[in-house]
Amino acid sequence: MSQDPYEILGVSRDAEADEIKKAYRRLARQLHPDVNPDPSTQERFKEVSAAYEVLSDPEKRRMYDLGGDPFGRGGGGGAQGAGFSFTDIMDAFFGGQAQGQGRGPRPRARRGQDALVRLEVELAEAAFGVTRELKVDTAVVCGVCEGSGAAAGSRPVTCETCHGRGEVQQVQRSFLGEVRTLRPCPACRGYGEIIPEPCRECSGDGRVRSRRTLTVKIPPGVDTGTRVQLTGEGEVGPGGGPAGDLYVEIHVPTHDVFTRDGTDLRCHVTVPMTAAALGTTIKLPLLEADVAEEDTEMDLWVDVEIRPGTQSGSEQVLRGRGIPHLRSQVRGDLVVTVEVETPGRLDDRQQELLRELARLRHEESPDGTISQPHKGVFGRLRDAFK
Repeated sequence: MSQDPYEILGVSRDAEADEIKKAYRRLARQLHPDVNPDPSTQERFKEVSAAYEVLSDPEKRRMYDLGGDPFGRGGGGGAQGAGFSFTDIMDAFFGGQAQGQGRGPRPRARRGQDALVRLEVELAEAAFGVTRELKVDTAVVCGVCEGSGAAAGSRPVTCETCHGRGEVQQVQRSFLGEVRTLRPCPACRGYGEIIPEPCRECSGDGRVRSRRTLTVKIPPGVDTGTRVQLTGEGEVGPGGGPAGDLYVEIHVPTHDVFTRDGTDLRCHVTVPMTAAALGTTIKLPLLEADVAEEDTEMDLWVDVEIRPGTQSGSEQVLRGRGIPHLRSQVRGDLVVTVEVETPGRLDDRQQELLRELARLRHEESPDGTISQPHKGVFGRLRDAFK
């Protein structure tokens, strides 16, 4: 080299490797041809790159400090002849190694993918929890090679192309000099090893597909769309790698009596006109009746009081009779909507009795009541001025 590499990078002779690297990064950002295309700047960039190649290599730095030529060219090798890594340039601009560069052989065993299955449970099972047997079809570790991918009596051998590094170097010449790039080895696909005799059962993948049965515990309070995670029960990874997770997605079909509204349950009961007028008490089955055993001592019925004069569409709220919260024991409410049934067919005696009731209540020829819609603040103010 025609100049002192320490002077070119602006570092002292006892500078540490990190200090030299930071100095190179700073200068490379300023002098790179993509940033500053001036010809004199390009020559300066070549000098900086050559200086960094010397000082970043402990052997070449030691040779230079002893007075030798680190490039073995008996004089100034010049920046044009100096080789430098493309990774160093990317490192200068992005603060780290280029993506996919210099990582060494990649592991053959890798984590498997997560799996998703859907499970239908009834409303009562979703509300109070249930344990189900679930059949799943996933990748499992090959029982013949135990995940190695090699046939019995054989084993993987070091790749002769990359010598176990998993990557090969490609050198290209450009106006910057020799640019070295690292790529995955095409012979071993980046693993650093080759399986000369793959396992016949799994074709060298280390895993096979199998159907198995799992026990799934569905917690109380789940709803359609809820996913239950089973850690480590998903797909086994290539090379016998660790398994991913299995997610069980819940679907709850429509119930014949109850509809779900968050943690509340809703249902409708129909009572005769006379019962709504006089009042009565009806027995309503609870959701627990769907999952209760025959000899259970659970309270499976609840009394719903229909107060005298109950109007059609009115609601009765039974506290704590709904769905449990997913992460607590607190339950929602059961909301009962009362529908009043008007009789459609009356015999003579029934008509006579209703007419007598109408005379007693002065309702022989009712005009009906016209309800006004709810008025806002401005509507009430307008009526007040009128």
